[in-house]
Amino acid sequence: METYSDIRCFLVDMDGTFYLGDELLPGALEFAEAIEKTGRRFFFFTNNSSHNEAELLDLLRRLGYDRPDMHVIISSHVAIDYLKRNRPGRRVYLLGNENLINDFLAAGIELDDTDPDIVMLGFDTTLTYEKINTAARFLAAGKEYMATHPDDNCPLKNGFMVDAGSMMAMFKQSTGRMPSVILGKPYGYTVDYVTHLIGCKREEIAFVGDRLATDIALGAQNGIKTALVFTGVTSPSQYERSGIRATATFDNIGELGKVLLENPYVG
Repeated sequence: METYSDIRCFLVDMDGTFYLGDELLPGALEFAEAIEKTGRRFFFFTNNSSHNEAELLDLLRRLGYDRPDMHVIISSHVAIDYLKRNRPGRRVYLLGNENLINDFLAAGIELDDTDPDIVMLGFDTTLTYEKINTAARFLAAGKEYMATHPDDNCPLKNGFMVDAGSMMAMFKQSTGRMPSVILGKPYGYTVDYVTHLIGCKREEIAFVGDRLATDIALGAQNGIKTALVFTGVTSPSQYERSGIRATATFDNIGELGKVLLENPYVG
């Protein structure tokens, strides 16, 4: 069993890993306590760009997890950082709900629905045919195309919601185009953003999650340790059939916490 004794910072997925729907998952609080007892830190990281940090922190408190040092990193934060560093001053047509729009505006990014430089696809829970058609026209005209994250579906307690990755497939069918830049998990720019933000080296971090194609693939593609939990979208049988390998697997995040208690950080 991997001990994670060299890991100082954990990046923990939210829905399907720490909670599901309106309930904390088994072992969630025990994992948080193990992090504190062993002198480590953890940060939540979600690809779900339909939320903002304040909303997610409020959700965690309502579910029964409340700490003064809680931090949530969202794929939208990575996208905003990428734009500000690599496309300063560019105008953006943003497919996103009010949360995402407000985060972009607060970061000083100019939004433009008539003649943008970039089309940014987020998880837009207020998507309309008008928005879809407008974005498709911009893409057909050759505007640069980006996305906050690649998830096809967002897990719910009793099913799922269609997510940004499925929208990519729709626009591919319509315009023949896929995003030239995709942010969030599992892409390398996300790792660079996270390590800079939290002050941990790559070899000191591990990603914890329930989704092979994002949480675990990020580690596999970037040489970073991971922990797969079977409380969300991935079952043990699906994992066995997959070519993506996690550093270790756990029935739930609490089982990872037990391993950490037995193996304190020694970096």
